[in-house]
Amino acid sequence: MSDHRTLSNGSRWLAGLGLFIVIFMSVSIAFYAIAFQARLVGDPSFHLRFDASPLFPSLHVIGGAVVLMLGGLQFWGALRRNYTKVHRWMGRIYLSFVLIGGIGGLVLAPQSNGGVVAHFGFGMLAVLWMFSGWQAYRSIRQGDVEAHRGWMLRNFAMTFGAVMLRIYLGLFAAAGVEFAEAYQTVAWIAWVPNLILVEWYLVLMSQGKSRGRKPQNA
Repeated sequence: MSDHRTLSNGSRWLAGLGLFIVIFMSVSIAFYAIAFQARLVGDPSFHLRFDASPLFPSLHVIGGAVVLMLGGLQFWGALRRNYTKVHRWMGRIYLSFVLIGGIGGLVLAPQSNGGVVAHFGFGMLAVLWMFSGWQAYRSIRQGDVEAHRGWMLRNFAMTFGAVMLRIYLGLFAAAGVEFAEAYQTVAWIAWVPNLILVEWYLVLMSQGKSRGRKPQNA
């Protein structure tokens, strides 16, 4: 029994560390987005493009910043258990800004660098981001907590694409790949692998629960 408890405690510690890293990285990119919106950082050419039609870029940047700030915290168990009302209000704000950021992202997708491949990748991301947010809201309104958790995991996997996008762009730049060429690939790999990992995790969790419900033979 002691080995099992040690493994369980170690798994919880690793999960907590992983969540902390995810929250830290997400909040860091959120602050970068806020600084970008305030014109404190970023390529001047991007600012000039966005200044020509500022509404939808602002919706996307501000919406993305808010969801990055709040998203990881929604998976913090202690917050859900001990501050249920705070968790619910944060969830409402999160999903509202997913819609705001998603609309901005969908409008911006055809204007992104990287050609049609990137346009389609970012457009698909915006649509699925908003769809999964709606499903998360719909499932919790119906009282289906398990389905709500699954849809929120999927949604945040796509939210975290904002972090992975910058990591991948940095790696491509270090490898000497041209920005426009890299953007075609990053438009997909920033979020699709995240979704695959979440789906794999949800399948494993479902299989574990199914095994746990099987009657034990004497």
